[in-house]
Amino acid sequence: MKLNRRFVLVFLTISTVLLLTACSGEEEKSSIEDHNSHANMEHSGSGELPQGLQEASNPTYKVGSKAIITDDHMPGMDGAEAEIVGAYDTVVYSLSYDPTNGGDRVEQHKWGVHEELLDAGDKPLKPGDEATINTDHMEGMKGAKAVIDSAEETTVYMVDFMPTDGSEKVTNHQWVTEAELSPVK
Repeated sequence: MKLNRRFVLVFLTISTVLLLTACSGEEEKSSIEDHNSHANMEHSGSGELPQGLQEASNPTYKVGSKAIITDDHMPGMDGAEAEIVGAYDTVVYSLSYDPTNGGDRVEQHKWGVHEELLDAGDKPLKPGDEATINTDHMEGMKGAKAVIDSAEETTVYMVDFMPTDGSEKVTNHQWVTEAELSPVK
């Protein structure tokens, strides 16, 4: 009988340790996914614009108008009604980089604009080009060396919106592309 009790006690102890280890791995995986899904992003901004960014001459969505966000690069964005705070003609980039604070690599961050890249020159960069990020949409972003994943000349918008997940209102969010907006019906 004592042998069976010891066996059961050892079995329960090992099972508990394995279960806790498995749960710890899920939390770590979840943390990485949160980082890559822009959980560490500064949702609201100061409204300060990068030097050289030009207002759009004829944007589809005028400043003060409303539009529906149709992308979800952050929780609560998809389906949210946005008020257009600013519209700018530029080159917008999807970027991959290793944060300067030692965090996990960020893949295809949406979005950085040409004027937010250090010494980017006058011509648009191409996928595969490297650049230094000169903005801090996320922790560890400013000063990071990035690889350009995609580049597109378009109108980008700074928007205010109330997230659909019930979290706090986002103000001066940079950036939403014209392709990520649709008219309010």
